[in-house]
Order: sequence, then C-alpha cells, then structure tokens
Amino acid sequence: MSRKKIRLTPEAETEEKNLEPEQEPEEKESADAAQPEDKPAEPEKQEEIPETVTLTAKEFSEVKDHIAALQKEKDETVALLQRNKADFDNYRRRNASIRLDSYEEGIRDCIKALLPALDNLDRATASEAVRDEHWCEGVELAIRQLHELLGKQGLAPIEEDKVFDPNLHDAVMQEKVDGRESGEILMVLQKGYRVKDKIIRHTMVKVAE
Repeated sequence: MSRKKIRLTPEAETEEKNLEPEQEPEEKESADAAQPEDKPAEPEKQEEIPETVTLTAKEFSEVKDHIAALQKEKDETVALLQRNKADFDNYRRRNASIRLDSYEEGIRDCIKALLPALDNLDRATASEAVRDEHWCEGVELAIRQLHELLGKQGLAPIEEDKVFDPNLHDAVMQEKVDGRESGEILMVLQKGYRVKDKIIRHTMVKVAE
C-alpha cells in the first residue's frame, strides 16, 4: 500500500511553525550555566630581598664611596640651610632696629620743632609786663600740658649743673667774675632738652672765664 505525500499550503506551514515549542531561551540558559565563573586574579609574588648580600671588594668600595657622597651632600645642604636661617634672622633684627631708630628719630625731630614754641610760652609768663594773673595761669596750664604730653614721648629737660659739661652745655658767653672758677656756669640762657638718652638741644649757658 503506497503512502501519499501531503503538501501543505504556505498558510498551514506558518500555523505548524507557530505550534512548535520555543527552546532557544532554554538552550541560552544552559550555555550560560555551562560557562565557568571568573576567578580573582592571584597577587603577584614579590621577589624576596635577602638579608645578607655578598659583595666583591670593588662593589663594596663603590657602595662606600656612594654613601660618603650622599652624606657629604646632606651635610652641605644642612649647613646651607643653617646659614640662610642665620642670615634671615640677622636681616629681620636689623630691619627691626632700623624701623625703631627711624620711629624714634621722627619723634625727636617733631619735639625739636616744638621747642621754640615752648620757649616763647616760658618767656611770656616770665615777662614783667604781663600783669593779668588769669592769663598767666592759662599759659602756664598750657605749658604743663605740653610738657606732660611730650614727656610721655621721652622729653625731659637737661639737669642744671653749676659745672660746664660740653656734652650737655653750649657756652655762648664768657665773663670774668671774682670768686668764680673757670668753667662755672653763671647763667642759663636757654633750656636744653633730651629725648630718652639722646640730646636734642644743648643748654645754652654763660660761663666764667
């Protein structure tokens, strides 16, 4: 008995393919499961440094010379840094001293410029022509205030001494007087002042011959 071959139409072939079960995802999952997992990389082994090393005489000499050169370079660098530090410290102290000297010199110049005004105030109160007591008291008060303010900056009158001292006095007149020794101060013509340890104006005096 012969078998007849049945030919399907294109529409029937499409339906038959749709009825076949999908197996591709299962095959993909099986392939994924078959792949081995990535293993962490093993750390590279470092070459161990031996505790002792045998050197030839030449190698030992080269190492010794190299160490000596490094030590010399280190000593020179340290010495250079120490010199630089000392130079900077000296520079800082010198600048601080110059700045202080300049500041004090400015104070002395300012006070010296005010001395003629103080002299005129002293002459005004000492004048016999002035009879107004209230006016004299006001001028004397101004003189005291000026001396107090300038005294805070170091102003002080030079001490009056009977013996002439060229470091403190300026002799502008001489007179021969019986009973007076040569060089003895006879009269103070103008007050002298100092600011701290600096003389800003010598005392103008008249001395005996």
